[in-house]
Amino acid sequence: MRHQVRGRHLGRTSAHRTALRRNLASSLFEHGRISTTIEKAKFVKPFAEKMITLAKKGTLHARRRAIAQLQDRDICHQENGEPVKVDTVIHKLFNEIGPRFSDRSGGYTRIVKLPFHRIGDNGRLVLLQLVDGDVVSTPKSATAAVEAPAESVEDNTAADVEEEASVVAEAEETQVTDEADDSEEKKE
Repeated sequence: MRHQVRGRHLGRTSAHRTALRRNLASSLFEHGRISTTIEKAKFVKPFAEKMITLAKKGTLHARRRAIAQLQDRDICHQENGEPVKVDTVIHKLFNEIGPRFSDRSGGYTRIVKLPFHRIGDNGRLVLLQLVDGDVVSTPKSATAAVEAPAESVEDNTAADVEEEASVVAEAEETQVTDEADDSEEKKE
C-alpha cells in the first residue's frame, strides 16, 4: 500500500524526473505550448507556474534561482542548414513571459485535452500551454457547449475555427516527436 507516499513518480528515478521537469518546462517557455501526456502535464504545470512567478519578480536573485532550477538552455533556429542561437530560455522567461503576466496573480498555464491518444501505449494526450493575457472563458466539454445558448455558438468566427484547427494540427505533429522521444528512452 502507498500510504502517505506523495508526488508523481512517473516510473522514473529522481534524477530522471528532475531532467524531465526541466526539459518540459524549457520547451513550454520556448514554444508557448507542448503536447504531452496528461500525467506529465500535471507534473510540470506547478513547476512552470513557479518559474513564471520568479520571472514576474525580475530581481537578480529570482533570475539566479530560476537558472539553478531550470538551467539556461539556448533557443536555436535553423538558418541555411545550420543552428543559430537566437536567445536563451531564461532570457525569454524574464524579458517576455514574466512581463506578459505581470497583472495576473496565478493560473499562467492551462491543460487542454486533445481528442486522440498516443499510438503504442494509448496514453491520453493533452496540450499544455501558456494562457494569453486576456482569456475568455470557453466551454470545458462538449456537453457544456450543447448547454450554451445558440447565440454564443453562432458568435464563433472563422479565425477561432482556424486557430483550433492549427492547434490540433500542431499537436499531431508534436505527438510524433513525443513518440520518438519515448522510444529513445526505452532503448536506453
